[in-house]
Amino acid sequence: MSNSLTLPVDVEKIRDLLPHRYPFLLVDRVVEFEAGQRLRAWKNVSINEPFFQGHFPAQAVMPGVLVIEAMAQAGGLLSHLTRGGADAGKLSYLVKVDGAKFSRMVVPGDRLEIEVSIKREIRNMTLYSCAAFVDGQQVACAEILCAEVDA
Repeated sequence: MSNSLTLPVDVEKIRDLLPHRYPFLLVDRVVEFEAGQRLRAWKNVSINEPFFQGHFPAQAVMPGVLVIEAMAQAGGLLSHLTRGGADAGKLSYLVKVDGAKFSRMVVPGDRLEIEVSIKREIRNMTLYSCAAFVDGQQVACAEILCAEVDA
């Protein structure tokens, strides 16, 4: 990917940057991006998601761990896009989650809006400040630490 970025970044370009695939690719679109600073992305939540079959099937709720995973993937996109996709062959692994809070359920029909910013970079690790929103209301937040390693 070149250093010039056209927004929005669609799911096909996201698939070029992240190794995740269905059903674990949890970012559909990047709508805002400031290199080395912040990123805003969307996850469209559909009743067709496979996790709804077994996670409170009588009242479909997106699992909190998947909201965390979506925020971590958005962080990975921020780092990959910042480097212009020049880090092919690298994988980001979740190392630590701090201060995770959930304030509202995410249900089918919601558009999860994810905001991540880089708080600190240390060697091959990046600490992200993350928050997720639905209809402008915060539904979750956490600090997420990821390590990047050779694939």
